Amino acid sequence: MILSDEEVRYVADLANLRLSEEEVRHMARDLGQILTHIEQLNELDTRNVTAMSQVLFDEDETATLREDVPHVTLSNAEALANAPASGAGYYKVPKVIER
Repeated sequence: MILSDEEVRYVADLANLRLSEEEVRHMARDLGQILTHIEQLNELDTRNVTAMSQVLFDEDETATLREDVPHVTLSNAEALANAPASGAGYYKVPKVIER
């Protein structure tokens, strides 16, 4: 699949990325190869493939899971005690996304 430079710039803008012209060309090629591979995977007939709910073990076996035991959790004040900045019961963090 061939992506245009405009399509790559559009996707980059959605991710708030600024790409150079060289990066746009590189991403167009790489993303095109990824989408071509996805198209090939979509051609596979998976109608008779049983869906897997857990990769590690049969659904009846739970040997690798810990017991779900309730315990006392941190209070809000304890959770915020070491926060560099907090207010109104929440962590305060610097704004990182600006448009």
